[in-house]
Amino acid sequence: MDILIFIVSMGALIYGADFIIEQSEKIALKYNISNFVIGATLVALGTSLPEMAVSISASFKGSADIAVANVIGSTIFNISLVLGVTFLIAKKIAPDRDLFAKDSAWALFPILIFVLMGIDGKLNMVDGILFLILMAGYLTFLISSNQVDEVDEDLAKDEFSWPKSVALLLVGFAFVIGGADFAIDSAGNIARDFGISEWVIGLFLVAFGTSLPELMISIKSALRNNADLAIGNIIGSNVANFTMVLGLASIVNPLNVDLTGNFFDIAAAFIASIMLVFITANRLYNKSAGIALMVILALVIQNSLTA
Repeated sequence: MDILIFIVSMGALIYGADFIIEQSEKIALKYNISNFVIGATLVALGTSLPEMAVSISASFKGSADIAVANVIGSTIFNISLVLGVTFLIAKKIAPDRDLFAKDSAWALFPILIFVLMGIDGKLNMVDGILFLILMAGYLTFLISSNQVDEVDEDLAKDEFSWPKSVALLLVGFAFVIGGADFAIDSAGNIARDFGISEWVIGLFLVAFGTSLPELMISIKSALRNNADLAIGNIIGSNVANFTMVLGLASIVNPLNVDLTGNFFDIAAAFIASIMLVFITANRLYNKSAGIALMVILALVIQNSLTA
């Protein structure tokens, strides 16, 4: 039964991603907003809902480690797995936007600020408010740097309807988030059947499961030659994870941060972010970059299994 649930949940993720991508592109076309900006705002915030739900819930329950580890793990998965797989399967990735000049700094700002705030061993309400201010700054930057992409002629022919688009977006997000939730539960049950430890299940399934929406949407975007939305989704999601997710979670309850004890995982997230900057700087949107990113994920998995 768990295998069937897992398959159905993955199907929900795929179909939900289709709805979100198509309607996001229509909104972008309607208001002359670039696909990157739509991906980094509307889609990114929507796909960050699972991380937000997990971290805020963990904060309410006093489980700071889960709240923080979820964000660090999701950052690693978003860059190494999601972008890695996207680069490996896409036939061509050629973003219209100059991602290095305009957006690379935002791939590093959030995690650097997180480390600086965590030096004292905790994230408190003041830190949370500063995180939310940073998110507001990011959204302002995106709006001011909007650059309209080439128009999709097929979408341009469709008549735009706000009620229809909003309804389909809600359906899409429900499918994506609900599919991720069921995928986590079913995968966990399958893993237990094979005797995998509870610690390993919690560490990887939470981070992997909450990254499934980004994975499905980025893959579908890349296959539809919408690289700007795919990469924008990842950068925007990582910014949202550190600013909104940790920001709100630390406002709910102060979060303890063990930079020394979790050095390897935090360093891996930082290195993955640096690699994303390097890739955008050299426009290395190819299979070699995908393999290099997947290597980071493999090292993180090996370290966790041998720890």
